[in-house]
Amino acid sequence: MSNIPPDLRYAKSHEWLKPSGDGTALVGITDYAQNSLGDITFVQLPKVGTLLKVGDSFGVVESVKAASDIYAPVAGMVQEVNEALNGRPETLNRDPYGTGWMIRLKLAAPADVSALLDAAGYEQSLA
Repeated sequence: MSNIPPDLRYAKSHEWLKPSGDGTALVGITDYAQNSLGDITFVQLPKVGTLLKVGDSFGVVESVKAASDIYAPVAGMVQEVNEALNGRPETLNRDPYGTGWMIRLKLAAPADVSALLDAAGYEQSLA
């Protein structure tokens, strides 16, 4: 079974969200997603300041198998992007929940986080 950290929230489209407690949250793709994609070769991320609604595509991950859009699990403004992924997209394969984070969002409505799946709910969605 995939690695599903209990302290994160999840979207059914395989993104994770980690609230920072200051109205921001880190967003990335799950271990299941990176494993399904295979070796990641390119990551396209949004510009800082981009406004996202729930479900908006904010980037693309390309692998040897496919290219996949990445979707915003909550609404917010992109506050920071993980520039390290530009030079080392394979970081998403090695550490999807740590150094492989993709964007930091300033949450439009912090309550949106509670609409996301917890670890058990996400695990069930994979079954």
